[in-house]
Amino acid sequence: MTPTADPLVHTYSIVARDPATGQLGVAVQSHYFSVGSVVTWAEAGVGAVASQAMADPAYGKLGLDLMRARKSAPDALAGLLAADPMREVRQVAMVDPLGRVAAHTGSSTIPEAGHIVGDGFSVQANMMLKNMVWPAMAEAYRSAKGDLVDRFLAALDAAEAEGGDIRGRQSAAILIVNAKSTGRPWIDTIFDLRVDDAPEPLVEIRRLVAVRRAFIHMRLGNEAAGRGDLEAAEREFTAAERLIGDNLEMRYWHGIALLGLGKIDDGLAILREVGSRDRNWIELTLRLPSTLFGSDASLKDRVAKLLG
Repeated sequence: MTPTADPLVHTYSIVARDPATGQLGVAVQSHYFSVGSVVTWAEAGVGAVASQAMADPAYGKLGLDLMRARKSAPDALAGLLAADPMREVRQVAMVDPLGRVAAHTGSSTIPEAGHIVGDGFSVQANMMLKNMVWPAMAEAYRSAKGDLVDRFLAALDAAEAEGGDIRGRQSAAILIVNAKSTGRPWIDTIFDLRVDDAPEPLVEIRRLVAVRRAFIHMRLGNEAAGRGDLEAAEREFTAAERLIGDNLEMRYWHGIALLGLGKIDDGLAILREVGSRDRNWIELTLRLPSTLFGSDASLKDRVAKLLG
């Protein structure tokens, strides 16, 4: 089977640049399988794009190409629309690194459909139950506090509270990148989360945001431990453990970090706690490189005793 060139991605979304951090991103929810594989596009230092309705993903790829070449979001979108004979069935929004925004809702997109361009953001929706969906998103985004991802979640929740997609809900995605590019997209990407098929995709993506934040805190904890900053390491690992819930990963690496920092008794206490729930973590510890344990050659023997 050959997939259609223009997926019928009827949905609501938001693109934005965070004025405080310069982060760029896009968030979306739809009654469409794997909406994030079509709608969401972003590149650090370049911009963010949402392409939906009778979606042409080329708007994402070419929009980023044009903004990378220093075209403003309004100029990039205008050029792409001028070359598209199907523009009246498209809905597209773009934001560039300077916070310039452009959006288009074609005259043949399925009602209820529309968009609102605000200061550094655009909300857009089509095939909605009511025409209050995108105004509710704009208001929620403007009034929400916290990081860009928190404001995105508020906008998505507001859309759903107004009835959202007339067909219901199925998938969601959030893509957020840093303000400046390092040339390494795997570092520049802060959130790249997708819920491809779920009864409550917004509930699930909110859970995934917390998990991703936990791993960010764990990375920061490991970095702090690597530079010998015990206070920062403790703070970051504690934050990670609070976010991750029953997952033992964060607690385990907290213990390993403490061993490396010379806090042997504290580290062993955490490993004993983790090992009491799953002995495989202790077995893993015995397989780790000795360099993780500092200069104490007897430490692995002490860990081995935890297997009892």
